[in-house]
Amino acid sequence: MRPKHTVSHSLLLALLSPLFVAAVPHPAVLPVTSVRPPGRKLTGKFLHITDLHPDPFYKTHSSTEDGLSCHRGKGPAGIYGAETSDCDSPLALIDQTFKWINDTIRDDIDFIVWTGDSARHDNDEMIPRSEKQVVDQNEMILDRFLSLFGKPDKYHDDDPTNDFTIPIIPSFGNNDILPHNIFTQGPNRWTNRFLKIWRQFIPEEQRHQFQRGGWFYVEVIPNKLAVFSLNTLYFFDSNSAVDGCALKSEPGFEQMEWLRIQLQILRDRGMKAMITGHIPPARVNSKTSWDETCWQKYTLWMQQYRDVIVGSLYGHMNIDHFMLQDFKDIKKHVRKGLALADTSSKNSTSEELSISAAGDYLVDLRDTFAKIPTFSDSSAVEESEVESESWISYLKSGFQGSRKRSKKKPKDPMSKIGGEYGERYSLSFVSSSLVPNYMPTLRVYSYNITGLEGHVVSESRSYGASALPTKPLLALNTAQQPLSLDYTNQDESVLEAEEIRRVQTQRLHAEKHRKPKTHKFKLPEPPSKSSPPGPAYSPQTFSLLGYTHYAANLTYINNDFDLHTNEEDVVEPERWKEGRHKGKVPKHPPRPKKFTFHVEYDTLDDKIFGLKDLTVRSYIKLAKRIAASKKGGKSSSLNLEEEDANLDFTGEQDAEDISDDELDAKKKKHHRGKKDKKHKKKKRHNKVWFTFIKRAFVGTMDPNDIKEVFGGKSIAEPIEADSGGSFEL
Repeated sequence: MRPKHTVSHSLLLALLSPLFVAAVPHPAVLPVTSVRPPGRKLTGKFLHITDLHPDPFYKTHSSTEDGLSCHRGKGPAGIYGAETSDCDSPLALIDQTFKWINDTIRDDIDFIVWTGDSARHDNDEMIPRSEKQVVDQNEMILDRFLSLFGKPDKYHDDDPTNDFTIPIIPSFGNNDILPHNIFTQGPNRWTNRFLKIWRQFIPEEQRHQFQRGGWFYVEVIPNKLAVFSLNTLYFFDSNSAVDGCALKSEPGFEQMEWLRIQLQILRDRGMKAMITGHIPPARVNSKTSWDETCWQKYTLWMQQYRDVIVGSLYGHMNIDHFMLQDFKDIKKHVRKGLALADTSSKNSTSEELSISAAGDYLVDLRDTFAKIPTFSDSSAVEESEVESESWISYLKSGFQGSRKRSKKKPKDPMSKIGGEYGERYSLSFVSSSLVPNYMPTLRVYSYNITGLEGHVVSESRSYGASALPTKPLLALNTAQQPLSLDYTNQDESVLEAEEIRRVQTQRLHAEKHRKPKTHKFKLPEPPSKSSPPGPAYSPQTFSLLGYTHYAANLTYINNDFDLHTNEEDVVEPERWKEGRHKGKVPKHPPRPKKFTFHVEYDTLDDKIFGLKDLTVRSYIKLAKRIAASKKGGKSSSLNLEEEDANLDFTGEQDAEDISDDELDAKKKKHHRGKKDKKHKKKKRHNKVWFTFIKRAFVGTMDPNDIKEVFGGKSIAEPIEADSGGSFEL
């Protein structure tokens, strides 16, 4: 139990660090206000928040330059953050975000998905990260959640998992540990530490398993819906302390086995599941985030448990987008229960890359979308046409004296994408971050609660407590050790550092001499042939209906500079991003406007993406439209023609493309009195691709930048231009 009188982390850090200067007076922890009465009706909504990166050392109007990191000097760092830069989140942004949640959506959500990175980056040599900082910053975010969703009687209850009014499901981020990216096989000091920090969230019967590897699940609606928190650091290609998911001795293998067993148990119980984690399974030419053996198993699991899984949610990459996993990419030997150990070297490059890398990644992603087979939007029409043709063939065959051909079953026109529901693919959602590498964002999903409208979720029990115990992994060497939360900080840190160096040296040596070898694993059971399509494919209870993507326009809210930037303010390609206000220094004290999040877009009424729901079939159609050119198929360039920086294509227009005449008409609204330019040949522009890019960077790129970065480059060409902000790989 937490003591009643807890010194706030931000106050403690302010006292200990002479470098910390508070931007404005603000409460470290919001006061607990009225909460919903015991027992709550479902609202059919939940919050996804990711990559908060709080920085207690952030200083208002400090420099965004490399090495200063908004900690020192004079510069454009705003009171609520330095948008489009590589600086982390000031505590003022953290507090105002939770205040907005409290005032706007707190009583309208059923649970929270919190996908990691709740500590600052190690981006200042003068203030190196420490284990204490990482822990304190994670506990600070926990205190914010507790202030909004904690029960008033939390200190009079011996059950730590009964402290919150709604379930909260956290995940490990690659910056929630030290050194970042490197997570050794558990139990280790981080699984021990976070078992204490997240003790309110982890079900009692899963604590031994969490201590072993940092994964768990919570029944957010008991006996009906579970949310899994995967430790994606064991899949991460940049984690040199582990080696994928092929060997039984690897924690990635154990986690996949655990996931298989739990999904099977949920299937047997008639439950559904959401998958969440920090690092998404990106897999394109320019970037692969996961070890290939883990991606292969994960994709096979998604296929085999497609009747159970509702969807998967991730963060980490800072850009708003989605990705599809193609089940045809699963290797034949994997389908036979054989994993081939990956002999390629680990990704040793830093995960912090520029928008240039993000551009290459998005263009490669579009290239994969272009490979989706062409199919008709209306399968019913095509089926009727096929049926009509078969009758003609039947009549012809009668005159020809043969009727064998008429008995041949017509080919399903949707078979190339896995049938009517697109069951050849699975879908992963990747939300942009709260840290303002572009603009701060949050996302609220709506999900189907048909049949549960009056369902009351009791608060008298732990949200994570399962009706059935988790099944032990008898096939693995998983003998449980006595649960211990005590450790010696200094000694264990030194020992683990030595262990990391030893393991890395061994792996480096093994990679040079390793020969491909297959390793057996148990195949997951497929859905019953009589099972209907799952909630990710066919609208039903728990299917995702849509989401509202919220963003905070810090340029407007900070109110330090004009909303428009000059051409000379464009950031040149470089390792560290100083942001759109590079080199500027405000000429006045902070004068912020009222902080708020606005709706950047809502899939439920968005006419450009045109998503009727968030099923896989809807996203297959969207992916094809993103990749489409005027002639159909893969589009080599966007061909934007000198659009104005203020152009907004989020209006009511339904067309896929925008013509030059329409662009000119929009430009004239913003450039009255300017001379008309020479007539140019009319071109059509893929508005869906343009909007996809615009939303990926949270509206921080104007059309001219999009033209420069994405419009003039073919899919195969590398992106060279840059405009600020970070992209995590």
